[in-house]
Amino acid sequence: MKIETIPYSEYLASVPESGYHILGQQRADEILVYQAFNPSIAEYAVQNQRFGGNHYSFSRMTWIKPNFLWMMYRCGWAEKVNQESVLGIWLTKEGFTKILEEAVYSSYQPSVYSSKENWQAALNTKNARLQWDPDHDIYGAKQQRRAIQLGLKNELVATFNEHMIKEIIDITTFVKEQKAMIDRGEITALQVPKETVFKTTNQALNERLKIGSE
Repeated sequence: MKIETIPYSEYLASVPESGYHILGQQRADEILVYQAFNPSIAEYAVQNQRFGGNHYSFSRMTWIKPNFLWMMYRCGWAEKVNQESVLGIWLTKEGFTKILEEAVYSSYQPSVYSSKENWQAALNTKNARLQWDPDHDIYGAKQQRRAIQLGLKNELVATFNEHMIKEIIDITTFVKEQKAMIDRGEITALQVPKETVFKTTNQALNERLKIGSE
């Protein structure tokens, strides 16, 4: 499996306890994000290293999450319906940053937009959505730290698929193995992907998206 993992205890000691942070596994020019699908979509994506096939829709908004535990909370450790297969998707950091540049908050933020009208106009013209939600631990309990998820729609989905993706891997077996350890109470043996804090080189963008703030 092309993911670096560390003990959960080491993960907890290495990540911020609070604040708005993009946590993700990183390679030199790439960052790992996650999505969960039904097995037919996932199988096509892994085999073709792109999304497509009869069951994938390019007309729907698709959400990516760089934080593993946030993805586990959302997909129920691959136990929710139509989220039984978990994919790790290596993106170029350049592409990920372009998504962040395009991103509009899903809810009105007075500190970012001069008026609700301007925010609504941005919603209508931009093809990426941004949400900061409470991160969760392995049991699903809310944390003080915020986790990001990004929604893509319209032509941005095609751009993501054709130009940003470097590699797609199926990590479902790993997910199920770790969930089994949690169920058995074997937390000292639990492994999770190693994650570090990601920031863009554009400080104004970081501030607009609250990246790194408390």
